[in-house]
This record gives sequence, C-alpha cells and structure tokens, in this order.
Amino acid sequence: MSHTVHGLVPILATPFLPDGALDRPGLRRLVEFQLASGVDGVAVFGMASEGFALTLEERQKILRDVLAVVGTAVPVVAGVNGTSSVTALEQAREAASGGADALMVLPPFMVKPGPDQLVEFYGHLGEFAAAAGTEVMVQDAPGVTGVAMSPALIVELSKLDGVTSVKVEAPPTVPKVGAVADAVANEDGGFAVLGGQNAQFVLDEYARGSIGTMPACEFPDLLGPILADWRAGRRAEAREAFARLLPLIVHGLQQGIAWAVHKEVLVRRGIIEHTTVRLPAKTLDAGGRALLDDILTALRL
Repeated sequence: MSHTVHGLVPILATPFLPDGALDRPGLRRLVEFQLASGVDGVAVFGMASEGFALTLEERQKILRDVLAVVGTAVPVVAGVNGTSSVTALEQAREAASGGADALMVLPPFMVKPGPDQLVEFYGHLGEFAAAAGTEVMVQDAPGVTGVAMSPALIVELSKLDGVTSVKVEAPPTVPKVGAVADAVANEDGGFAVLGGQNAQFVLDEYARGSIGTMPACEFPDLLGPILADWRAGRRAEAREAFARLLPLIVHGLQQGIAWAVHKEVLVRRGIIEHTTVRLPAKTLDAGGRALLDDILTALRL
C-alpha cells in the first residue's frame, strides 16, 4: 500500500520547563517511552502537542530531537496547521527537510474554504509532498477548524498525488470512518483511514475499516495490547480492557484542560517532570487533580 502511517501513532505532548522553555530531555524520555511501548509511529505538532503554541525554531528543535531518538524505528508524522497555502507549504517544507515521513495537514480555517478550494489546497500540498519524498494525511477535524469535509470530498482528496491518508475526527467518527473506508476500498485500496479523538471509539472505528489511531501519548503501553487483541480476533478481551481504559481516555478530551491532563498523567508516571502548559491551555486545579487521581488509582498507574 502507498501510505506509511498505520497502527498506534501517538501525538507527542511537548514538555516545557516551569519557565515555559522546551524541556528537551523530557521530550527524549517521552519518545523512548513510546518506542518501549511498541508504537507504530509518533506524531509531533498535533493538537495534543500544543502545536498551536510553538515557534518555528522550537518546531525545528523538536523534530530534530524526536528523530535523534527514533532513527528509522518508526515513521514520524509532523503536523501542519498553516492558515493558507503559502504558510502551510512553509511548514511542510520545514518538516520534510527536517526528516518527517508524513505531514498531517489541517485545512486552512481562518477563512473557511469551500470544497473546490480544499481540493486545490491539498493538491498543492500533495504535489510538494510527492516531490519531497513524503506524503500528506488530511486531518478532518471540524471541531477545531470549523471546516466540514464530506466523505465524497475526502474520496476526491484521496485521488490527489501525494495524499495517502485521512485522520477522521468529525463526530460521529464511526459512521464517517465506515463511509470513507468503504468508498476508497472501491477505488484502489491504497488510501488509509485513521481515527483520532484520543481513540475514544477506536475499536468501533477498526470494525468499520480504520487501520490506525492517533491518540495522546500517556497510555500507549495500555492501548497497544488492546489493539493487538482486537487484531488477533480476541474482541471480547479487547472490549473488556478498553472499558477499563475509557475513563482516562475521556478525561483527556476535555476542552481547555486536555493538555494539562496529558501532562499530569505523564508526570505521575515518571516520564516527564513538569505539567507546564502554554496559554491559552489551562492548568488543572486541585479538584481536577483529585479526580484524575481516582482514575489512575483504578488503573493502578
């Protein structure tokens, strides 16, 4: 198949020091934790990475540090969130020249594009990716962008050079995953459908044709065995284990504090040292931390 990204591909948090600077040793430990958990790839600059709050220089350092740990072990996906073709291409060039294997590209969203403009936008990005030896993943995330993409439009995008996959984050995700997966299977079968939304509906998405999921990064060692059970046909066992994990998954979907939840868990697990987030992300208050304690205690983390 022509796509690179599949399986469990966590979106890496970006660790910060208490003063807000990058915590580069913490980032390296975080990547090592992903690899030790048996992930199929890692992603940077996504929503769960606080990608919206990173400078160009920081993005370069982060990608360099991640690749230094990963090497060629798994693919590295870099998020692109430019608000025009020009700015998206600038980010894409930086990521490709830095060694990213795939580009997870949000549509432009400050000025809402129509379907024809989305075809043109992803066409430009796909042409660049094909020439640069990387590939484009369409990020269908209307909750963030306000840009809706129909299954029929995603099928049209799948025909563009260099566009090899889609990450469906448009609720309800399961029927849309099914609709897109069925439609592209009738084309050439070389276009991948993955899920996001912190893997909230990952098993149902897999049942409808998804071949991967891109959640936050604090529980890959718990989610990986669940997905392995599912792929091996042990669906009852997978659903039972997933039900135990679901409260933590849902806790990390709360608007405004999701980033703080991810980092609180990573700190409790001894992977990073600080829970610092950047404005406009919010920190957890004492009550929120106590509720998270209950969930982690139940999971014996």
